Amino acid sequence: MGERIRGFGSDNHAGVHPEVMAALQRVNVGHVHSYGDDPHTDEAVALFRGVLGSEVEVFLAFNGTGANVTALTALTRFCDAVICSDTAHLHIDECGAPEQVAGVKLLTAPAPDGKITPEGVAAHIAGRGDEHQVRPRVVSITQATELGTVYAPSEIRAIADCAHEHGLYLHVDGARIANAAVGLGLELREVTGDCGVDVLSFGGTKNGLMLGEAVVFFKPELAEDYRRARKQGMQLASKMRFVAAQFTALLTDDLWRRSAEHANAMAQVLAERVRPIRGVEVIYPVQANAVFARLPVDVIPILQQEFFFYPWNATRGEVRWMTSFDTEAEDIEAFATLIETLLSPTE
Repeated sequence: MGERIRGFGSDNHAGVHPEVMAALQRVNVGHVHSYGDDPHTDEAVALFRGVLGSEVEVFLAFNGTGANVTALTALTRFCDAVICSDTAHLHIDECGAPEQVAGVKLLTAPAPDGKITPEGVAAHIAGRGDEHQVRPRVVSITQATELGTVYAPSEIRAIADCAHEHGLYLHVDGARIANAAVGLGLELREVTGDCGVDVLSFGGTKNGLMLGEAVVFFKPELAEDYRRARKQGMQLASKMRFVAAQFTALLTDDLWRRSAEHANAMAQVLAERVRPIRGVEVIYPVQANAVFARLPVDVIPILQQEFFFYPWNATRGEVRWMTSFDTEAEDIEAFATLIETLLSPTE
């Protein structure tokens, strides 16, 4: 079977960044202790502390759902709830794992542009002392959001202040936190801990890793039960050095930034290239590495025969196009040219 052309389905579809692959090869020598008791994991944790703050506690996990769910498990008890957006990955795309594994109820807030507001959070807190209702304990936001938009630091701080005022924690699903930071022109800490974030699920897979996410606690006391939550949640890697080495590569020489900058830049190129095409409408601001567009419904399956991508709302002709660290301008030009051809009026 021949090599398939790069598509726009997901940054998960990209391969492993060459610098990450080289890092894996470098640590594939000799024996070291398992479960994170090794110098490679220590090195990765030290690099995390260098970019996020010396006080943070860092734990490595396999995947995004696992990072999110184990983080929430460590923050909640049996009667607790998590407030999130109605488009949150936690709510839509984790197959009920927060409810099944963490045992928490999700309370959704409206987010027309992907972002919840303090008012949306407050609406779920009114009955917090009622024994007939679950108790909100955590607010979870996604950065960058599922709609490709990005919370400004002031927006995160406002949500954090609202949460903390009512005794709630703020968790960030940062599967694309690198893209968000780059989109804002800020450092990673400036869009997380400095804004009042308590716990961060730090994404690696979508930014060029083979696999691996990290759970970062900005308040060490919140990490007291996390090791057991990670073990029970089946996220504790035995050969941890191979997860750690990837993060060492990502956090060395700003690889996280370089990869995200390229992915974000390609999203901008794609958006600008398709905007003038009659029949195409870019429907959300392009602030990270996602382009959401609307186009004629009958064109979508034809495009997908050549370039894979996901419909977002098929009945309305809404689609999502994702770019990644290995997207090339030639991919975008070929894709846009095909769209133009399909939407050109028949002579």
